[in-house]
Amino acid sequence: MRIEYDNQDDILHIEFSKEPIVKDVSHGWNVNVGYGAKGIAEITILDAKADGYWPLENINELLPLAA
Repeated sequence: MRIEYDNQDDILHIEFSKEPIVKDVSHGWNVNVGYGAKGIAEITILDAKADGYWPLENINELLPLAA
């Protein structure tokens, strides 16, 4: 799992897998989920900090689930 946050553009990108994206689905104007053959591969959130998605308050709970 890899989490990147672009402070300048307020974009949060969470990568769960390196597998190729086979389908992208938008959930609202600012959340995009990329699916690989085995499930969710990545999530991209625009205006992440402005909308309260960043910083992740429960990061210590999420990391063990991603392993």
